[in-house]
Amino acid sequence: YKVTKTIHFCYGHRLLNYRGKCRDLHGHNGKVEIELAATRLDRRGMVRDFTEIKRAIQGWIDVKLDHKMILCRNDPVISMLRNMKEPLFVMGVNPTAENLAKLIYDEAKRLGFPVTSVCLWETDHSFATYSPRK
Repeated sequence: YKVTKTIHFCYGHRLLNYRGKCRDLHGHNGKVEIELAATRLDRRGMVRDFTEIKRAIQGWIDVKLDHKMILCRNDPVISMLRNMKEPLFVMGVNPTAENLAKLIYDEAKRLGFPVTSVCLWETDHSFATYSPRK
């Protein structure tokens, strides 16, 4: 059995060591698809209640990522944005769609969900998926 919850959020970022438009600060209207799976359903007949998924995972995204500038910890603009009290989320790696998908996957796992994959749509035409090898 599998269920998927879709969550929308807005964020800004830029990529270090990149030659292209994404080297500049810019924003996205992102969409995350979080897939959960189970070999059997719970006593309610569910993999997991959609409301539980929304409350926990969307709650985390709303607090940590939504309307934040997501940057790599090596980005020199961080200190300026902190001085301006701008909302930031700092990652240890470049904030690519691939790394954001893994970040959300890891958080869903930490929250105890049986997540199997996370797909992050950066635009209507481009997405990255993280699913660990089994």
